[in-house]
Amino acid sequence: MVHQEACKSVSVDEAKVAEVAGKMLDRDAFYRLSEMFKALGDGTRIRILYALSAEELCPCELAFLLDMSMSAISHQLRTLRSLGFVRDRREGKNVYYSLYDEHVRVLLKTTVEHMKE
Repeated sequence: MVHQEACKSVSVDEAKVAEVAGKMLDRDAFYRLSEMFKALGDGTRIRILYALSAEELCPCELAFLLDMSMSAISHQLRTLRSLGFVRDRREGKNVYYSLYDEHVRVLLKTTVEHMKE
């Protein structure tokens, strides 16, 4: 599809297009990526991730910190865990959550820095 309003003349550098095409993800990967960005589009989930970037916390602590119900926090943690943003660790009867890995911390930090510019 050619966008005439963007290009005054139709000229395609096929080598450049082929190079970029070789770097593209498959459709399933783009779908998973968009699901991850959708999850990050929720203010509550971002607040949870931001809190967990500072310290490992249990759902009770998160609920107290964010002034939310335990069920709401648990629901959001399930979503974040299923997408690979957080992981849990059991200690006796308690479950503690932390960021899944350093990539999540870097994503948050980079986004906050970008927002401040």
